[in-house]
Amino acid sequence: MKQLSSPRNVLLVVSAAVFMASLDLFIVNIAFPDIQRDLGGSDSSLSWVLNAYAIVFAALLVPLGRIADMVGRKRAFVVGLVVFTVASALAAMAPSVGFLVGARVLQAIGGALLFPTSLALLLSAAPTEKRTAYVGAWAAVGGVAAAAGPPIGGLLVQLSWRWVFIVNLPVAAIALVAAVRVLREERDEAATRLPDLLGAVVLTIGVGALTAGIVEGPGWGWGSGRVLGLFAAAVVALAIFSRRTVRHPVPVVETDLLRVRAFMASNLAGLAFFAGFGAMLLGGVLFLTRVWGESILTAGLMISPGPLMAALFSVLGSRLTERIGHRAVAMLGGLAFAAGSVYWAARMGAHADYARDFLPGFMVGGMGVGLVIPTLSGAAAAALPPHRFATGSGIFGMSRQLGSALGVALLVAVVGTPAPADAVAAFRHGVFIVIAGGLLCSVAAAAMGQVRISLPAWQRSEQPAG
Repeated sequence: MKQLSSPRNVLLVVSAAVFMASLDLFIVNIAFPDIQRDLGGSDSSLSWVLNAYAIVFAALLVPLGRIADMVGRKRAFVVGLVVFTVASALAAMAPSVGFLVGARVLQAIGGALLFPTSLALLLSAAPTEKRTAYVGAWAAVGGVAAAAGPPIGGLLVQLSWRWVFIVNLPVAAIALVAAVRVLREERDEAATRLPDLLGAVVLTIGVGALTAGIVEGPGWGWGSGRVLGLFAAAVVALAIFSRRTVRHPVPVVETDLLRVRAFMASNLAGLAFFAGFGAMLLGGVLFLTRVWGESILTAGLMISPGPLMAALFSVLGSRLTERIGHRAVAMLGGLAFAAGSVYWAARMGAHADYARDFLPGFMVGGMGVGLVIPTLSGAAAAALPPHRFATGSGIFGMSRQLGSALGVALLVAVVGTPAPADAVAAFRHGVFIVIAGGLLCSVAAAAMGQVRISLPAWQRSEQPAG
């Protein structure tokens, strides 16, 4: 059993599950056009295939992580894997957009159990002196999934869009058997109170109402009663959530964490960046397929150099962080991400010229992605004392997902369903969301201050970085 439960085997098991859940995000973007052709529905209704997952995942990430600390992290990981697998099977069988959105909500619940427990299980298994390397490998899984998503998604969609969900089943089955054999059960004895689940539900309602108002605004009319009602519901729900955050003994977001300058700035930067990133992923696929008329497979291959650059520069970003600090690297990455989108907006046209008009911008943008994501993740963790590392990582993950949902909603609202003659102009306006996300990320990162790390975050004394 000792050999089975070695740190390397634990890393393989949790990474397989995280890769599956991460890959699902990028594959679904590629499958978006085929899902629409098969199931019908407008862009606004189909955007919930992406946003339902992001919003529910974001709201439940921290509370379910804390419940896992109470009931057992291995047990929660296995349950999350089972839920995600069942939900993937249901998504593959979806007869309608509504059914598919429901399956995606169930996937989000499983994913919200998988992510925090996977990191906690890995941290406890890894030797202290090697934890940095193990956590780095765990974090790199997302970059590999991003790079693999577009080409794999393009290939699977040649069979059917349903295969983007079917592919999860054999991976999950292997991971489930391995998890039962390899992982050890563990609990946090200090975790005795249930987290604020009602607060998580209120947060879901608030962000969902805000997203719905943005998505449906162009079609229903920004001054219509329904849209104004959604925005009013969002304001009320988010106000209730803020009140519960201050008063609940175990809130979704602990207020003392928000007083840590670097942590707060990292989360704001992540929220802005992932709004641009979510808009870029979906906007790129829709532009290539609708304006240039490319097949899904070709679009996936065209997009893949961007994620490949992101994976490469994530390694470079880690080295740069050691030399010039988190703030400088995050600012540089945000500016590179914006610059790539400026190039794309300036060059995009109705006639396809991939090598000149599309590829350079996406490669520069990919460099920015690689610099920003691991840097902000590292800063959010390093800014906190050791016993808050897992909670801080969960809150940063929540910011990422909320940003992605808002970015997709804004893109759908801005681009709409334009006539062919107006499509290029509409997508150019959508790219401005991406540019704004990169620039706002850099501004927020500038407020981060210096995050100095002499030891891994879990070994440092309880002194937040200024």
